[in-house]
Amino acid sequence: MPLDSDVAALIAELDRQGFQSFEKIGVEATRHAIDSFAGLQKPKREVANIADVSYSSDPQQRARVYVPPGNGPFPVVVYIHGGGFVAGGLDIVDEPVRALALDVRAVVVSVTYRRAPEARFPAAHDDAFSALQWTAKEIGAYGGDPDRIAVMGDSAGANLACAAVIRARDAGEPGVRSQVLLYPLVDPTADTASRREFAEGYLIHLDALQWFGAQYVTGPDDVADPRLALTRNALDGLPPTLVVTTEYDTLRDEGEDFARRLDSAGVKVTRTRIAGLAHALYWASGAIARSAEIHEAAVEHLRSTL
Repeated sequence: MPLDSDVAALIAELDRQGFQSFEKIGVEATRHAIDSFAGLQKPKREVANIADVSYSSDPQQRARVYVPPGNGPFPVVVYIHGGGFVAGGLDIVDEPVRALALDVRAVVVSVTYRRAPEARFPAAHDDAFSALQWTAKEIGAYGGDPDRIAVMGDSAGANLACAAVIRARDAGEPGVRSQVLLYPLVDPTADTASRREFAEGYLIHLDALQWFGAQYVTGPDDVADPRLALTRNALDGLPPTLVVTTEYDTLRDEGEDFARRLDSAGVKVTRTRIAGLAHALYWASGAIARSAEIHEAAVEHLRSTL
């Protein structure tokens, strides 16, 4: 379908403001630009309780635990934010994870990780798995049920989420009941029609995607590592999975191919393409009305699998 009118208006406004692709502005300006997406979100909804904790020996790595009203134990969602391994944080996903906690009726654990280029591969991947381990061990103290854990992420965060789930499967613990992958980065070396077709003009340019990757990896061995190149893993035995893609997105085709691979491996998978939308708009609930379709798909999947 045509590009959604809200998305077209957002792109036009960014162009009017002189927005430049991320690879042209550098790390700090990229972080500032991505943080500014909070201004595109709906007003934050109130949850029953929020706790900020450290999930590792590094006190800078934090988990923010959102508890819905009512009596637990509640199912649990570990949320790993995107941002190209370079940007993003707890505040940019504060509004959407509050909505998840309330609409799924789940304890949501939103986590940080070491960001590139200060910390290179596999730092973020190790942190994501550590956050999952912490959640399984400690979430009972916050009203969560450690036997009903899902892992969810967007973009690069979806790569981290799925890698953590694969690692948990291989280690035999923690148990994960469900995963949600929003417009996931699956393979940094993918050569797909959507990468070529939407290389420019749709929020995340292909050159920016490649720049983000270059901040995180140090060479071809990293790029080929199964923790980052998810298709290099055996995929059987993974939990029920929702893969959400958006039509005007460089990452669309690799996400949809990954869903097919999961299905072929015997994983119960739901593949949902949101027509008319571009990348990263789960973070733009106030500016993009149809971003609600991403949220609704995630809520439905999590409710049904947890």
